Amino acid sequence: MERKAVFSVLVQNQPGVLAHVSGMFAARSYNIDSLVVGRTEDPALSRMVIVTAGDEATLEQIRKQLGKLVSVVKVRDLTEQPCVVRDLLLIQIACPPEKRGEIRQIAEVFRGNIVDIAPRSVTVQITGPEAKVEAFVDICRPYGIREMSRTGLIAVPRDSARA
Repeated sequence: MERKAVFSVLVQNQPGVLAHVSGMFAARSYNIDSLVVGRTEDPALSRMVIVTAGDEATLEQIRKQLGKLVSVVKVRDLTEQPCVVRDLLLIQIACPPEKRGEIRQIAEVFRGNIVDIAPRSVTVQITGPEAKVEAFVDICRPYGIREMSRTGLIAVPRDSARA
């Protein structure tokens, strides 16, 4: 049975690491649903949060293969742990001036912010769990989505879940 998995991968912060990790996925025909990379509290390390899907055997193979890469320091499967998980969305919505009040109210319900206003559109920023972001996108579809960009999931285990 296929499930979604979230891996937190601590890697050396050096050129080529992203290519090695994504190359490992490509070489084995594994799909990456989202991939976010950023610096950590240690300038020598970066953290990758990789979301992928597969059956238990495939996900275990992915974890093991990631762990074998020279530039990988640590791999954690965050899927079953208590975590803080967020996705960031910037969405440009078709919006004539007379509809701005509606969009503002919808954004407020989702605790979002209007970050840009143009003559025929507004850009809204939403952060939160993936389901919340998806719900906001679905509500915006009837207005017309001109463009959107998402970070993909970022995650850290809750302090009580640290091993």
